[in-house]
Amino acid sequence: MGQKVNPVALRLGIHQGFKSVGFYSKKNYSSTVLQDIKVRKALFEKLRPAGVGDVVIERSLSSIKITIYVTRPGIVIGRGGTGLEDLKKQILRMLGVTKNDKNAKKIELKVEPIKDANLNAYLVASNISEQLIRRMPHRRVMKQAVDKIMSSGAKGVRIVLSGRIGGAEIGRRERLQVGKVSLSTIREDIDYAQIPALTKSGYVGIKVWINR
Repeated sequence: MGQKVNPVALRLGIHQGFKSVGFYSKKNYSSTVLQDIKVRKALFEKLRPAGVGDVVIERSLSSIKITIYVTRPGIVIGRGGTGLEDLKKQILRMLGVTKNDKNAKKIELKVEPIKDANLNAYLVASNISEQLIRRMPHRRVMKQAVDKIMSSGAKGVRIVLSGRIGGAEIGRRERLQVGKVSLSTIREDIDYAQIPALTKSGYVGIKVWINR
């Protein structure tokens, strides 16, 4: 089961929450979901220097509340809150809302700090990706990531790289696991992320499982 089911999807409503919640009309359901995906993708790209770990979108009849979880909230908020205002304008443009639109939904932005970045699978995978792109030794990168995660109090961690690792001519798969990572039981709080790293030799896939 653990190899076939996304660990986050398996634990939705137990250890993991939904990324998009609230009111979705049946008529515009597909377009609204696509809007959420577009907004989330844009925020992850724009706020990469702030260390974005998650974006939760809550919709009601009159407003859209977006909660951004980051490691460095000051970068998002900006001086005197100017960063948040710029983000609001960008989101309104993406949603196709004009100033004179009376039926436009109100946008609420909330920034929450991430307590420990080493227990967030997406941030760990992003960090590994950046180091591989800078052509750092993959075994050292994996070992350092595992040590940091375990020292932060995790029960177990698994990291898998696949592709032309280190510029090798033949693609391969390397795996490093420390501690217990039980994917088949729902009791375990497993965080999971997968990110591709575009190196000079091609894409290297990165998968990270953290048993919190």
